[in-house]
Amino acid sequence: MRCRSIVFGALGLSNVFVNAASTLLSGGTIIAWDDDTNYLKIIRNGSVLITDDRIAAVNTDPLPSKLPSGTKLVDISNQILTPGFIDTHRHGWQTVFKTIGSNTSLTEYFSRYGEYFAADKFTAADVYISQLAGLYEAMNGGVTTLLDHASHTWSASTSYAGFNASIESGARVFWAFTFHNITSLNYTTSDQIPTFREMAKNREVLLKDSPTELGVAYDYWGSNPNVHEAQTIANLVSEFNVSVVTTHSLAGPWGFSNLPSQVQQFNILNGTVPVVFSHSSFITADDLQLLRSTNQYISITAESEMQYGHGHPHSYYAQDQAALGIDTHFTYSADILTQARMWLQAARHYFYNQVLENWHVPTYNPMSANQAFLLATRSGGLALRRPDLGVIKVGAKADLVVWDAENSPSLLGWEDPVAAIILHANIGDVLHVLIDGKFVKKDGKLVNPDYPSIRKTFLNTSKKIQKIWKGLPYPTYEGTFASGYGYGTPETVDVQRGKDTGYGTQFL
Repeated sequence: MRCRSIVFGALGLSNVFVNAASTLLSGGTIIAWDDDTNYLKIIRNGSVLITDDRIAAVNTDPLPSKLPSGTKLVDISNQILTPGFIDTHRHGWQTVFKTIGSNTSLTEYFSRYGEYFAADKFTAADVYISQLAGLYEAMNGGVTTLLDHASHTWSASTSYAGFNASIESGARVFWAFTFHNITSLNYTTSDQIPTFREMAKNREVLLKDSPTELGVAYDYWGSNPNVHEAQTIANLVSEFNVSVVTTHSLAGPWGFSNLPSQVQQFNILNGTVPVVFSHSSFITADDLQLLRSTNQYISITAESEMQYGHGHPHSYYAQDQAALGIDTHFTYSADILTQARMWLQAARHYFYNQVLENWHVPTYNPMSANQAFLLATRSGGLALRRPDLGVIKVGAKADLVVWDAENSPSLLGWEDPVAAIILHANIGDVLHVLIDGKFVKKDGKLVNPDYPSIRKTFLNTSKKIQKIWKGLPYPTYEGTFASGYGYGTPETVDVQRGKDTGYGTQFL
């Protein structure tokens, strides 16, 4: 059933459309949150009342008797209502690279697609439209909150470009200003601090009426940090009480460790600001215990870590302090549903194998669909220290997704709504998306009337950027990686018989 709006007047139903502060999503199956049991609660044929940007009531009745005057009714009978998904690691500015890095490894990414290589080739306008289009892609797939590791801060103009695009998108973006030394442009952390200070001091005006918030990203806390620089960044975090700090944490042969114990040296783990450690592929047992004691989280980017070769040998044991992220969505899926499904099956495979390797037959399934759902929703809210995100309960932000469980061939015959979403739905089943109680997608379409213009500008920009990249030589690898470890070449796959029939080239 498509969206049907009715407005309740003071004496009952009215067919007159008004701009009401309250909306009732009526008649769906709700995957709600119960604080008393600290778990999911399923309400069938219920309703959710939204007042302004918050959930005012979660009802077992599809049409409660007492509603605020002027409440707008949206009929979601036979549909599934979930919290919006939360992406705790993304680089939105790279959207224009779509498909040109489909076979890239992380080693190649560093020398071809990252900010240090791209900075002198992107204008502020390129960053703006790439960030904006990427956020609309995310919202279209049911992602309502994103932690953007905004590594496009290689000038004041490109910094504001991505920041403004985030604000204008309507998405809930935790936009983390990245401090890094861009040597190709001679633009250092010291040069970036004035721009950040300006943003932070004026954020009340800049962010007025926007769900976007300001954070900090920094990747040089350890293992051999510039102590003065790192402490300066830590001081900015405290001075401006930013909404989040994030860092790439790989360790192992990759280097770029930024382990919790290394960040702890700068006295920010025990504070009020959440710190999100992206990937944490080789996190140590002691560092995991430190995460638990300080209640900080890692961001597992399942598809990224498989595509690029980060690996995630230790992440399976950190899931109680983990949420999900996407990373560089230009190389693969841009939605959290895919990440949740991929991670669920990867974790099942990993723990099953532990039994099989001992020549035993596995009994129970080691991870449930419910757990994957929580990683995609509530865990992301907790990682950001926002228990009002990723849940449907009274007082939570009205960031919601309605899934077309009535008409979708994928969901035909569903009984368990959580399993229906995690294991059977696809982003084409996303019927409505609301952020702060406002529709950003309705009846299967993005509601912004300017989106066709955004799309056109993006296509022109991506054509320009991709033309540059197609003319660039691919890197070669000799000696050692930046971490000091040597390179290794994995065996490639053959899917056809015969000599030289396998890998092929990209169709660019």
